[in-house]
Amino acid sequence: MIKNDAWITRMASQGMISPFEPQLVREVEGNPGVSQRVISYGLSSYGYDLRLSANEFRVFRHIPGTIVDPKHFNPANLEPAALHTDENGSYFILPAHSYGLGVALERLAVPENVTVICIGKSTYARIGLIANLTPAEAGWRGHLTLEFSNSSSADCRIYANEGIVQLLFFEGEPCTVSYETRQGKYQDQEEQVTLARL
Repeated sequence: MIKNDAWITRMASQGMISPFEPQLVREVEGNPGVSQRVISYGLSSYGYDLRLSANEFRVFRHIPGTIVDPKHFNPANLEPAALHTDENGSYFILPAHSYGLGVALERLAVPENVTVICIGKSTYARIGLIANLTPAEAGWRGHLTLEFSNSSSADCRIYANEGIVQLLFFEGEPCTVSYETRQGKYQDQEEQVTLARL
């Protein structure tokens, strides 16, 4: 069953999401006395909108003669994207028809009987930014590494410290082996991009 806002709030108070925003935030305090519109983040009816961390964003680049191989990943295939700031906020730029990796600002600690599905926000989908559908399995902890594809023919701004993806929480019968129990390779990710591992 998909979990609602009351359940998410209760579980967040037990450390499931940190930091936790108990309402959907659409405006923040900018310059003194002036509010600024943001891409929404925080608690919604049946989900939670994560923010993109300003710590790091990396973009895949073409290196002639190389192949991206998940078994032998070459970190040189990714280059750091600069964090820019203007009156609209802080942002990274994902070039047209490219792929990038960011990381969630919030840390998750998924309960043993819950699996989380991470889906894209419609605000970004409508400009051609596709967030890869990502699960956080029962017992997983850390900052999610987030994957984005810019399918448009224009460069795309991706705002840091604002909403980037939505989490949906599904509760089931307790599993026999959780991500924690099997010591999954992406457990306890820090607030930085985590590369492909075997």
